[in-house]
Amino acid sequence: MSLSIKDFSEMSELSPQTLRFYHSEGLLVPAVVDEDTGYRYYDFEQVQDVLLVSALRGAGMSVRDVRRALDAPDTAAALLDEHTEALDRQREAEDEAITTARSLLTSWPEVRRREVPEKTVLSAAVTAVPVEKRRGQPDQYDWDAVTVAVRAAVADLGALAVVHGAKVAGVPWFTWAGETHDQREAAFTTEGPHWLAKVPVSADAAQLAALAERVDVQTFEAREELAIHLPGRLTMSKHATAQLRLVTQVPEGLFPDASTQRHILHEDGIETAVRLSPLRGART
Repeated sequence: MSLSIKDFSEMSELSPQTLRFYHSEGLLVPAVVDEDTGYRYYDFEQVQDVLLVSALRGAGMSVRDVRRALDAPDTAAALLDEHTEALDRQREAEDEAITTARSLLTSWPEVRRREVPEKTVLSAAVTAVPVEKRRGQPDQYDWDAVTVAVRAAVADLGALAVVHGAKVAGVPWFTWAGETHDQREAAFTTEGPHWLAKVPVSADAAQLAALAERVDVQTFEAREELAIHLPGRLTMSKHATAQLRLVTQVPEGLFPDASTQRHILHEDGIETAVRLSPLRGART
């Protein structure tokens, strides 16, 4: 039984324009195309093809992926799984963006001034590749990639601490890799490493000595800081906003020591903090 494009459109609930588009893309090819008139005719059995195409398109799959699924039915389930995972990531990003927007609209994050006590920390270099580079140096980072790499390094440091009987004693952070001459030399190349992961720990002398054989064990000096906590994942705009808010709210007689800036990894966002140091000759 052959159906005109008008009849097939009514049966499939797809407009003639959509059917022509799907024909051009190789999704729903008419059973017959009249060479003289160009009229398209469909077999009644093709309605089941419509069901599958409409279901996959309704799930958000691209025309390209739907065609791949039709051309290789054995791979269709795997293609749908890939698409579902991509949708889950997109929904997660959208949910995070909604949470961030609501937080910013309700109460803009405030800059806080605080005293931070001395800590013992484990430190490790993290390699993250810049997405752009200028004059051979890193210029702009893929902050998602940086955060993933840092969290992986932090997890490794935390696991190492536990193996040696130490305890993680606070929220980890990462900072620019510029504590030594060699680090600064490497940090100004595209290869890096550009970041250092830091995990505060509580441990006795024997545990710290054992850890020092595996990783850099440091004393984080007590300091006064300015800090701002921005919700959600770190982006270039959030990074720039944190810099702006911190720099413009420095108390009189002090300056923000950019070389000591750290990004603290909270579950609901990243807090940027910078050490406050007295200006030379200023009263404190």
